[in-house]
Amino acid sequence: MNGTMSGKIAVITGASRGLGRNGALQLAQQGCGVIGTYNRNADAARSLVDEIAKAGGKAAVLELDVARCETFAAFGDALCKTLEDRFERENFDFLVNNAGIGIHALFAETTPAQFDELVNIQLKGPFFLTQTLLPYLHEEGAILNVSSGLTRFALPGFAAYAAMKGGIEVLTRYLAKELGPHGITVNTIAPGAIETDFGGGVVRDDHDTNQFIADNTALGRVGLPDDIGGAIVAMLSDGNRWMTAQRVEVSGGMFI
Repeated sequence: MNGTMSGKIAVITGASRGLGRNGALQLAQQGCGVIGTYNRNADAARSLVDEIAKAGGKAAVLELDVARCETFAAFGDALCKTLEDRFERENFDFLVNNAGIGIHALFAETTPAQFDELVNIQLKGPFFLTQTLLPYLHEEGAILNVSSGLTRFALPGFAAYAAMKGGIEVLTRYLAKELGPHGITVNTIAPGAIETDFGGGVVRDDHDTNQFIADNTALGRVGLPDDIGGAIVAMLSDGNRWMTAQRVEVSGGMFI
């Protein structure tokens, strides 16, 4: 498969479903090799590899629970072996920190357990996974962290979730500063509400929620996975090599 990213390799966490899967497919369409991670759904992960292969691309998947930092060293070893065996490379070019969960709970009702789960998956995980994988990230490479429109606008029930994503946006700037001397760019993409199974699929499946979002979006509809997958490709493209430390919201103009 030839394309503008032919010869590049992307590592995408949470690639078995939703935005991660769509981003993986669209990167592969541009000729980028893909190494995706999954936590529980091995069948969905394997179907991603099959779909990319049928289109002429190359992909692999590895199991990873981003909430368990103690497993990251072993994951790094598995990644290194996959790079060598599957791609004949010692490093990769793009890291997309996408894996995450959604917990909806009003501030007054959020439990310490919910808060800790969000910390481990949304903030601590990406922090230490990126640290672990740095030796395998090619100089002149790129890191793309996935945040949320909820760091700009506020909706009841997302205080803890948005706080973690706000932390990711600050981390992005610090990584950009510290990794810039190595030619590595670091940016944040902040999707708005998208029709996926995220958060139980409420945006996709609940008519009232879907209509509310569409009514408050400049482009008059809810976002689709293709909207974000295409933006991921654009942000990792060679044309964006001079952009770093930036937060780019991809929400169709939600709540402007």
